[in-house]
Amino acid sequence: MIADPLARIGVELPIVQAGMGGGISRHELAAAVSEAGGLGTIAVNGAAAIERELGQARELTGKPLAVNVLLPFARRDWWAAAAAADVVVTFWGWPRRRTPGVWIHQCGSIGEARAAHAAGADAAIVQGVEAGGHVRGETPALQLLERTRAAVPREFPLLLAGGIAEPADVAVALGAGACAAVAGTRFLLSEESRAHPAYRERLLGSRETLLTELFGFGWPAPHRVVATSATARALPMSAARRLLNRLSASGGRWTSERLLRRLVAAQRPGGMLLTPAGPTDDGPDSLVDAGPLYAGETVARIADVRPAAELVTELSG
Repeated sequence: MIADPLARIGVELPIVQAGMGGGISRHELAAAVSEAGGLGTIAVNGAAAIERELGQARELTGKPLAVNVLLPFARRDWWAAAAAADVVVTFWGWPRRRTPGVWIHQCGSIGEARAAHAAGADAAIVQGVEAGGHVRGETPALQLLERTRAAVPREFPLLLAGGIAEPADVAVALGAGACAAVAGTRFLLSEESRAHPAYRERLLGSRETLLTELFGFGWPAPHRVVATSATARALPMSAARRLLNRLSASGGRWTSERLLRRLVAAQRPGGMLLTPAGPTDDGPDSLVDAGPLYAGETVARIADVRPAAELVTELSG
């Protein structure tokens, strides 16, 4: 039998809310998911923000909580703050244990899952190409899960991300060998997410997504979004934009918060500088047209915004 590290720490249901960075998933959403029996995930940048959001979530629930850490941006003090969570999820970088508690690494390939196991991860999230946001995977989720399950030790737990929006998706994932299902877009379209209201409206009216590196200033990586004014003006990507994104990558970790806010506020659909910052309810309204509207392919199957607790109950069947 596969040892489930989430069940071991008291997570009741095999439902994990994806860490949606840039402040989309803060304490309100994470606490609501965890209180309902799943695992809620906080995804913010900076040690102070992690401490604040985790502390506020602890006031709302006594159940396990996760913190998502993006390796391209993480600084040393982030790890001490994240260690106060019950689970630390890392993404987009070479897997290495940096926390004494439960550590899960999100992977997009068999090789990366093997590396996570070798590094002592307690589990790996297998991410399929259909997932929203920044996409590590290049293979459909269920295919990658099947291949990864056969390639890593049977006792190594795997979670599945990509294509999770309905109870049947969860059932298929569990039947295929995952110990839990990770949902992002479905929880982005919840009442507790901090997505900009107009962002939610755009997603509810969308049926298609595209995979691009357009919003790659500071982080030139593939990401899945719905179409906007920015994508209409800037796709296909020019060689100059690709070069700019690649040159900016080395400074992403060290860009000050003040400068980053100025860059984001100045972002326009036709500009060369398009950052990965998504539209939040307390961010610039201009990002609804000039920023990335992250969404997975499941957006075509989501027609409403509901409380996160209701979604956890429904997804768990």
